[in-house]
Amino acid sequence: MSTFDPDALECLAAIVEEGGFERAATRLSITQSAVSQRLRSLEVQVGTVLIVRSRPLKATTAGRLLLKHAMQMRLLRADLERDLKDMAPGVAAVAGDEERISIAINADSIATWALPALSPLAHQGLGLEIITDDQDFTFEWLREGRVLGCVTTLPAALRSCKVESLGAMRYVVVGSPEFVAARCPDGLTRHNFSNLPFVAFNRKDDLQAEFVASVCGLKHVSLSQVYVPSSEGQVRAVRAGWGVSVLPELKVAEHLRSGALVDLMPGHSLPVALYWHCWNLESAVLDALTRALKAAAALALSAVSPDSL
Repeated sequence: MSTFDPDALECLAAIVEEGGFERAATRLSITQSAVSQRLRSLEVQVGTVLIVRSRPLKATTAGRLLLKHAMQMRLLRADLERDLKDMAPGVAAVAGDEERISIAINADSIATWALPALSPLAHQGLGLEIITDDQDFTFEWLREGRVLGCVTTLPAALRSCKVESLGAMRYVVVGSPEFVAARCPDGLTRHNFSNLPFVAFNRKDDLQAEFVASVCGLKHVSLSQVYVPSSEGQVRAVRAGWGVSVLPELKVAEHLRSGALVDLMPGHSLPVALYWHCWNLESAVLDALTRALKAAAALALSAVSPDSL
């Protein structure tokens, strides 16, 4: 089996993660010509192109395999660093880009339960990069080998990966008292939802339509939507009267108790099952991430019903 230059592998990772040769050179503190040379040496060794020079840059199939290998090398270094720190606990570790552990987590989990789960690991010096995406799309980051693990709604594990059920995040539909009084005093119904603006996260966010279809007993719905790509921003937009939104009960519970927001359909919620996927490797770092996320999810999320599996 070929042995790949670790510096060249990190160069490939930097190009993909930074989205270009110039930014990769800045991150690695080398010239752009050196970046090109390291990538070229890998491509010669493998015998195929690893990066498609498009806008944005994309890794080829072979490039994604080597990117996954680069991530595995990072994980090995992180495991070694963790073991050495256990032997010399007084030595503080500062992770660089080459030791950074990347995971993909949906924005609503980041805004509610996931960050407290990861805080102890961050305090221990684990270099984390959290990629945010819609919960239905974080899986693609793992599939492409760009992260070590992800929180997603998809239950089926990829080859060479393992999956753990985390629980269900419950979503409710809310609006400001002023907006509700003026536009939908009787709450959300199958007769008025098409006349209401919904504040969605982005164009990938199908929770708004999924919730309405579920609670109103409809197969397909079409909504008028505005987009705010931030969980906190969605809450602020709804409180400002931009419209209504389907948001995590965990995120809006305090606002509902204070009266700053109104539940448009009391007693109705949409449970969204979440799963943690990671590579099936013997790794103290991956095990620690898995334990931390499962423990926090057990406290914050609802149990997943058999029907949702």
